[in-house]
Amino acid sequence: MPPGVTTQPASLTGAHLRTPQAAAVAGIVFSILMMSALVLLRLSVPDNPLEPGAWLGTDSNRVAIALNLVPFAGIAFLWFIGVLRARLGEREDRFFATVFLGSGLLFLAMLFVAAGTAGAVIMAYSAHAEAIPQSATFSLARALSYGIMNVYAVKVAGVFMITTSTIVIYTAIAARWIAYLGYALAVLLIFGGALTDWTFIVFPLWILLLSGDILIDDLRRTATPEASERS
Repeated sequence: MPPGVTTQPASLTGAHLRTPQAAAVAGIVFSILMMSALVLLRLSVPDNPLEPGAWLGTDSNRVAIALNLVPFAGIAFLWFIGVLRARLGEREDRFFATVFLGSGLLFLAMLFVAAGTAGAVIMAYSAHAEAIPQSATFSLARALSYGIMNVYAVKVAGVFMITTSTIVIYTAIAARWIAYLGYALAVLLIFGGALTDWTFIVFPLWILLLSGDILIDDLRRTATPEASERS
């Protein structure tokens, strides 16, 4: 290699060009997996956290499938956060970047704890089918899992949407109307998340919308130079 010549800038440029698509794909994967898990859970488990657990005998397999989707959704969400921060680069504000990262990781931790608690109930039921639904341990685990997701995680998701929407407005990484929609949906999650168990589904839907806009914008930017060369 001649003196003074290095391949590092080319590799950095290539990584920069792949970042938007990686963020969009990760966000789309998270949204699809999370919505699938939520739909399965809402159709299988009653809204009342103090219900007697009849679903353990009829719908435990469907609940187990939903819980098995959660780790993959979490990995995709973590990837989404990482590559989105990489796209922001030097433009990100330290304050909003800290809240963005912190709320995202906190949401992910709560999601895993709630899913792990529900999974432990199913495993215990497979070993003690008659005793578990009538035990105080089942009631505690059921209420704990419900409270983490529907009281705490849903509000942290709202904070994540607010900070992400603010970053979108100041950095123009996506359409501004998506950010304004994110503010409105975040208020719904923070102050009205307990209205119905289906309210939380707006979070992965908004991530899907944001990711789709990022992907379309990146594909458009990629296709523009090619169109110029052809013409």
